[in-house]
Amino acid sequence: MFFYVFVIVVVVILAHKFYGLDGLLVKWKSKRDLHIQYKEPIEKYNRFYQRLPDKSKIIFEQKVNYFLYTKEFIPRTIDEVTDEMKALISATAVQLTFGLPDITLKHFDKILIYPNDYYSTINRQYHKGEVNPRYKSIVLSWQHFVEGFANPTDGINLGLHEMAHALKLENLIQNEEYAFFDRVELEKWKTLAKAETSKIKNGGETIYRQYASVNEDEFFAVSIELYFEQPHKLFEFSPELYKTLSNLLRQDVKQLYDKITSS
Repeated sequence: MFFYVFVIVVVVILAHKFYGLDGLLVKWKSKRDLHIQYKEPIEKYNRFYQRLPDKSKIIFEQKVNYFLYTKEFIPRTIDEVTDEMKALISATAVQLTFGLPDITLKHFDKILIYPNDYYSTINRQYHKGEVNPRYKSIVLSWQHFVEGFANPTDGINLGLHEMAHALKLENLIQNEEYAFFDRVELEKWKTLAKAETSKIKNGGETIYRQYASVNEDEFFAVSIELYFEQPHKLFEFSPELYKTLSNLLRQDVKQLYDKITSS
């Protein structure tokens, strides 16, 4: 009996050392069942979650719980951030990081939500969304976020787009989640991105919209939109681009959707 008590005490002490008291509480909360007010909108609107096997859905829900407990959702020119907003935004982040179990976009602890387009005093332009590493924030227009899920197969999704920017930046920021992308695959993707961006600029045949040619970061964000919303189309267009993205994210959306179609 004393031995078991001793083991438990040692585990608690080590956990406290690595996670801290707040971290332990968050870890414990994230293992609980996802509250119904968060689960219902995800079940209804998140196409990726709908297609997961039951065991994977449990893991997905735990990651959503963790995201909910570690981010501050801040309303901007709206009265409040609803549970539905929190749930769908969190699920979008988890969808992107699902194959990366230890990645939670740790650096970005603030999610700012505007009702629609908002004016940025930094560059004096209107935005639908942005990611600001200096202020550790992800900013979204709720109107355009919702539009991204209204048609889940058109290859345009603001939530995925901005979370992709956050993920790419997280890979560069030196914290516990630093450099999680496979370096070989990332270099391979950069080579492919450079070639495809040049093709877009020169009017070549492509499935990418023009905005993807702005720079490497925008190409990555648009690629993520296509990867999750039009995986078969992206694979048919460029199996190499698709495979490299799958290797970076450590998941295969096309295979997931194929399993559901064939079952």
